Amino acid sequence: MEVVGLLCLAAAVLAWGFVRVWDVWDLWERRKSQEQAGLLGGGTRSLLVIAHPDDEAMFFAPTILGLARLRHRVSLLCFSAGNYYNQGEIRKKELLQSCEVLGIPPSSVMIIDHRDFPDDPGVQWDTQRVADIVLQHIEDNGINLVVTFDAGGVSGHRNHAALYAAVRALHAEGRLPKGCSVLTLQSVSLLRKYLSLLDLPCCLLRAPHVLFVLSRREAAQAQRAMSRHRSQLLWFRRLYVLFSRYMRINSLHFL
Repeated sequence: MEVVGLLCLAAAVLAWGFVRVWDVWDLWERRKSQEQAGLLGGGTRSLLVIAHPDDEAMFFAPTILGLARLRHRVSLLCFSAGNYYNQGEIRKKELLQSCEVLGIPPSSVMIIDHRDFPDDPGVQWDTQRVADIVLQHIEDNGINLVVTFDAGGVSGHRNHAALYAAVRALHAEGRLPKGCSVLTLQSVSLLRKYLSLLDLPCCLLRAPHVLFVLSRREAAQAQRAMSRHRSQLLWFRRLYVLFSRYMRINSLHFL
């Protein structure tokens, strides 16, 4: 009984600390948003480039909602329908529903459902082909800011990493339009990945170029977006939604 009591006490203390961290961070984040508005520019046209339906909610919700705070017009380019388990048509609809919750209208969402870009961690997408499609989308829509994965792809998925390789190539070759910047989402260790808001001290020590942290209201909005991906909500993803830092924190770096 004593052990159970100690565990309950520890859980209560941890929960209290979690709420206090969130309250203090809400105040700091409001001030930080003003600084990032100067860094990223207000009214910018931003493009989020993802590999699969649910990437936007599982990994980038803090960025999408953070950019909305800064009055960015966010559009989304998804390179596959997520058809690995033959659920492509269902997942397309789920993506559109999730994006609406996050404030991205259907007219601003494009899904590239092509055999050259299968949802398959064993397939390496062609870097040049991906780069050409991203560049065309940037030019056609007057994009000023591109957001995508870093080299680690957060989860190590090869499709995620392929997007980074393509955008990095555009940047390195000087093919991006003048004034178009690139932000990549920082991958972290497995331990940090599941620390949720308790990972904030590590984020600050590593000094990302841009840091987005969701308020409680925004975090609930991110969870609602993820709940639209009903076909993907297996037990381990429900745990992910509860504990993953990516549902609450995004640290990003410019190329």
